[in-house]
Amino acid sequence: MTKSMQRFLSLRYPLAELLLHFEDREYLRWYLQHRSPLRKFRNIHQGKGCFIVGNGPSLNKMDLSPLKKYHTFGLNKIYLLFDKTDFNLSYHVAVNPLVIEQSAREFESLLSCPSFLSYRPAHRFINDRNHINFIMTNSHYAFEPDLTRPLCEGHTVTYVAMQIAFYMGFHQVFLIGVDHNFKAPGNPNEKQFLQGDDQNHFSPNYFGNKDWHLPDLEASELSYHLANFTYRRDGRRIYDATIDGKLNIFPKISYQQALNMCPQKRVKITDARK
Repeated sequence: MTKSMQRFLSLRYPLAELLLHFEDREYLRWYLQHRSPLRKFRNIHQGKGCFIVGNGPSLNKMDLSPLKKYHTFGLNKIYLLFDKTDFNLSYHVAVNPLVIEQSAREFESLLSCPSFLSYRPAHRFINDRNHINFIMTNSHYAFEPDLTRPLCEGHTVTYVAMQIAFYMGFHQVFLIGVDHNFKAPGNPNEKQFLQGDDQNHFSPNYFGNKDWHLPDLEASELSYHLANFTYRRDGRRIYDATIDGKLNIFPKISYQQALNMCPQKRVKITDARK
């Protein structure tokens, strides 16, 4: 095969992608400006383990301080935990438009770790920062293993984090705080104003006296099944270490078992003589 033919084939996907979204200016801006930098995350944690930290009330029953030793993904308004514990978050993910709008300044200030935000809502509220990575998301039912292509939101940010962790090469993912249990009268995905304290998350201020979208547990379970299938088919595993969690898709283990099973981060050793 000639070099010119190889180059044509390497450009075939980008050209088809651009033509497919020719009238979608937001997508084209993301594709041309924010897609390529995401490649640096490919397989950077090959064969390692991580914790995905949900936002359920069960987090209040846990000692999160040991997580300093592990790779962690924090979701949405995880910053509300920082005044109680510092577990040295590795990555942050948010895709819901209301969450991004309500937390724009906090996300801009989250300088300690890379943050992955859905581009369509985020570019309206978030200023470019070195730690912010804009991802493209959609509502299609799929598990996308390539971070440089649109990820499926799957009706839960946890599912987006699972796809990012897969792209990074993590082989073991441990869930905590994914309670999968909400007191929310109304229709799935319905936008409501939550009067008073928020009982569905670890902080009463999470959505307390704010707009929020009601969860769609049935649809999110479909996404979790896709994640479970994809990880298992590739020789990887997702475990659920949530205390009293209602999700029954991934193997259940205790928090202590998860800490024992998950490989810890490598500690950089500096030479004191230098």
